[in-house]
Amino acid sequence: MIYRDATPADAAAIDALFRESFSATFAHLYAPENLASFFAKFSVDGWVAELADPTFAFRVVEDADGIIGYCKLGPISLPANPHGPAMELRQLYLRERAKGSGAAQALMDWALATARTRGAGELWLSVYIDNHRAKRFYQRYGFEDRGPYTFMVGNHADEDRLMRRQL
Repeated sequence: MIYRDATPADAAAIDALFRESFSATFAHLYAPENLASFFAKFSVDGWVAELADPTFAFRVVEDADGIIGYCKLGPISLPANPHGPAMELRQLYLRERAKGSGAAQALMDWALATARTRGAGELWLSVYIDNHRAKRFYQRYGFEDRGPYTFMVGNHADEDRLMRRQL
């Protein structure tokens, strides 16, 4: 596997991976119109803009068949109350074939190091309340539950948990 910083040329592959991974994990929770409304907020052009924006940081992992995972850091968009400079782990997604490979750990290590390098004292994220695998993963990295957060998928309100790690 190869790890590297993402570039705007990766936007279409990241978009496809995001849709595939989100659908595989969560699509069964939503009416088709809510899922379609949620995905309509994302576009290749939107990914290109974020990839070119210096306030964001992206890391991808590739195998012989292409991008199998990515991690995205950015400014805080969650209703968090940081105590000083902070960043948000906006997404960490893997294709099924990458799960169990160590890719998630490598991307998380990169996220923590990058947030520190950029001067953040805290890293925030949100996770779906019933995504127990992800919650356990974040807890192993020292993230603590900081309360509920309503995550909208179309007109469907999910309960997420805000999580924070001091760096």
